[in-house]
Amino acid sequence: MKQQPRVILSGGGTGGHIYPAISIANEIKDRYPEASILFVGAKDRMEMQKVPQAGYEIEGLWISGIQRKLTLSNLLFPFKLLSSLWKSKKIIKKFNPDIVIGTGGFASGPLLRMANSAKIPTVLQEQNSFPGITNKWLAKGANKICVAYDGMERFFPKDKIIKTGNPVRQDLLEINSKRRDAIAKYNLDIEKKTVLVIGGSLGARRINQLIEKELEFFSKKEIQILWQCGKLYYDEYKKYGSNRDVQVHEFLDTMDLAYAAADVIISRAGASSVSELCIVAKPTLFIPSPNVAEDHQTKNANAIVSQNGAKMLKESELEEKFQKTILQLLESEAMQIKLTHAIKKLALPNATKDIVNEIEQIIGKEKVER
Repeated sequence: MKQQPRVILSGGGTGGHIYPAISIANEIKDRYPEASILFVGAKDRMEMQKVPQAGYEIEGLWISGIQRKLTLSNLLFPFKLLSSLWKSKKIIKKFNPDIVIGTGGFASGPLLRMANSAKIPTVLQEQNSFPGITNKWLAKGANKICVAYDGMERFFPKDKIIKTGNPVRQDLLEINSKRRDAIAKYNLDIEKKTVLVIGGSLGARRINQLIEKELEFFSKKEIQILWQCGKLYYDEYKKYGSNRDVQVHEFLDTMDLAYAAADVIISRAGASSVSELCIVAKPTLFIPSPNVAEDHQTKNANAIVSQNGAKMLKESELEEKFQKTILQLLESEAMQIKLTHAIKKLALPNATKDIVNEIEQIIGKEKVER
């Protein structure tokens, strides 16, 4: 495919939907520098900041998800959906894309549905082991569905599924050589073990509460903490950063160096985080969020734990088991070797390239058929 493609990408609400879309856009731009790329997101969500920061244009739709309880937002949902379908139709007509790609989140629903109506090919990228409602709704009209886990034919048409893995930041592919730079960047003591704590871009209340409670334990064991507490919680926890062995960050913008500095990682089990951690291959403790649809974070973590690639504790087990588990991860060399070897086998480092290969094939085929 020689000519420069026109591509719309839609996904948002959380970093787990936004960053895969940006990774795909970057790969398309690498291959086709003159490609026309437009993002479509939900107004007032984080994609409206993160996408322009990555250098791409974005249009916002008036759309939000359905809440589990009766709210004003739910009462407005039919109007939001109609508004978003109408605006999506206008965007597609004006931009005239060769293909539309959805990475999950409510904004991709109306956009991809209108692309299907206009007979424009669509690709879904599903990060989780249990798909969200939007991608399940869109699956029938999609040309291809790129997934990260086995067994997804339970949710999607088998003949459309391609197992590619989730797009990850390319700077994570080689972190071992960055350890010295990482120690310097975060001003860490090279003689002490470092635990990296990540709870997602907005933060994880229960993980933050756990770390706060265990600070004395970490101090006694001479363990350093590199703690991303998240945007929602930074004001509450930044006071602990005055301790020499505790660093509190709202957001870590050099994740490759944060991973390189870590001896052990404590993390939620969002799909993008799980994919990154497979590539990073450090001893990991997953603490899945129980507050997500269909408990999909536990399912994501289980896919790794069942292959002996990580440890997992439910929030209800933290009081009883956390200290013992984290010490095992830090001190047992046999366990470290076993976990890192097993999790590395599950990595799919070429996911972004494989997804864009599928996109190229679909666009090329469409152009031939036209």
